[in-house]
Amino acid sequence: MFGFEPNEEQKMLVDSVQRYALNDLRAAAHDADEAGELPAALVQRGWELGVLQASIPEAYGGFGDRSAVTGVLAAEELGYGDLTAALAVMAPAAYAIPILVAGSEEQKKSLLPPVVEGDWKPYVAAYAEPNVDFYAAEMRTTAVRENGSYVLNGIKCMVPHAAQAAGLVVYAALDGKTQAFIVPPQAAGLKVGEREAWCGLNALPTHRVTLEGVNVPADARLGGDSGHDPVPLIAAAQTATAGLAIGLARAAYEYAVAYAKDRTVFGDPIAQKQSIAFMLAEMATDIEAIRLLAWEAAWLLDEGKDAGQAALMAVIGAADCAMMVTDRAVQILGGHGYIREHPVERWMRNGRGVPNFPGLAMV
Repeated sequence: MFGFEPNEEQKMLVDSVQRYALNDLRAAAHDADEAGELPAALVQRGWELGVLQASIPEAYGGFGDRSAVTGVLAAEELGYGDLTAALAVMAPAAYAIPILVAGSEEQKKSLLPPVVEGDWKPYVAAYAEPNVDFYAAEMRTTAVRENGSYVLNGIKCMVPHAAQAAGLVVYAALDGKTQAFIVPPQAAGLKVGEREAWCGLNALPTHRVTLEGVNVPADARLGGDSGHDPVPLIAAAQTATAGLAIGLARAAYEYAVAYAKDRTVFGDPIAQKQSIAFMLAEMATDIEAIRLLAWEAAWLLDEGKDAGQAALMAVIGAADCAMMVTDRAVQILGGHGYIREHPVERWMRNGRGVPNFPGLAMV
């Protein structure tokens, strides 16, 4: 039975994340974007909320059990604060959740404790590829069996913190099926390029990673020789992205509402103008609708059901929602929407990239 009321533990976590989002992320976002760097202490405070740690069982160093629903609730609040910082805080989840979901017992016991015990560390995933027609189920990066090991070749992009990565999960096509591999950042043949320059996410360092004949042992493949089903991992990445995008859209909507109520033209708040009121109503409707899609996808993941279609619909809808809502927010603010005094222009730049973000975080 699917319910819409979070349990007490979820409420406590969401409240904690929301306070962090408003008091820490929102306050630091502008300066971080301008400087092109997130304060390490800011990311560490987000890590100490324990969103990922609460998804990892005690046997593997955490203190809870995975709940994609809880994860997507937390992702929304982080995205509500600042999308860039949210992706930094959630980056280790993109490494740990695949191991938890698809890894062998030996892989879980050896690989998860270093991630979740202690301070935040740049454990990340190499997921996206620099192709216009990139599709997660049809990777161009390849893995080939060779002499009892695997050889990886290909190019990945938007890999956060790749230059300082403590560990990498790399996705590649093995016999036409997407599989995940644990690749040491210092592996021979792995090259990290210069920091990428994007329209948004200015404070998040991402890099292109090239794999040229990178050789990894057989036990580097998640799930061992039999591998794993990639659909739950792809769905978890898409669901996380949808949650982050909903938070971003909600932030832009609420800011636009407050501005429209305060800004007067010819003596009346512009919120009372029909064109503005209709835009705000459409923004609110879209946010609520896409939130339900994301919740459904997360619930299906928790129930062990096929979440592939629901997650894809959620992330496609969330990408459109984020772009529409942030663009409308800029419009509602008029000339003020296009200057950096207000955050809506940054939210619009970040929102435009949502279709490219799956794989940067996971729930």
